Amino acid sequence: MEILRTENLMKVYGEGPNQVNAVDKVNLTIERGEFIAIVGPSGSGKSTLLHLIGGVDTPTSGSIYIEDTDISKYSSKELALFRRRKVGLIYQFYNLIPNLTVKHNIELPLKLDNRHVDKETMEQIASRLGLESKLNNFPSELSGGQQQRVAIARSLIYSPSIILADEPTGNLDRENSQEIVDILKYYNRTLKQTIILITHDENIALQADRVITIIDGKIVRDECNE
Repeated sequence: MEILRTENLMKVYGEGPNQVNAVDKVNLTIERGEFIAIVGPSGSGKSTLLHLIGGVDTPTSGSIYIEDTDISKYSSKELALFRRRKVGLIYQFYNLIPNLTVKHNIELPLKLDNRHVDKETMEQIASRLGLESKLNNFPSELSGGQQQRVAIARSLIYSPSIILADEPTGNLDRENSQEIVDILKYYNRTLKQTIILITHDENIALQADRVITIIDGKIVRDECNE
């Protein structure tokens, strides 16, 4: 079942000779429960595409359908609600609030949306990510790998339709990187969570169901891993 579709998606910066087509007429379909890796050189448009899908940025033209709803027509207020309810965003630099505990960082998306925090869901996620003993700690008291697990927990707490991960292992060593990928694979396999991950690491890309290569804003390859 289709969960995401883009049609002739464009994101243009600048004008005239300085114009850059960061995303150039991208047509993409992703099925519910797929684990997608997006690869390509720096500046190829990977992150821009991810930000468009996640409602962080708006397209110059084209459409983005998430669960049959065209979010490219949304206002900024509607996009904010969409991000808090439908998309889990994980970044390379964690983006945790330093003066909030781990528990409060994880709960933050629900609190911002005036939604109830389910105790059982919190306990299950914290246990799976090895954070049970860290819930009352602050981000500065955690390792990089632990901080990234908090960021993942925060993206899972509201059961989003899609998880978008922008270089989530970029600041981690090999062991911690694999742990993060294993966590994402677990939620993809057991809960059929749809995951789109940007990476420069070939070993990580090969663990996905599909690898999409982007160069100069265009999809140049879309291959299934065996």
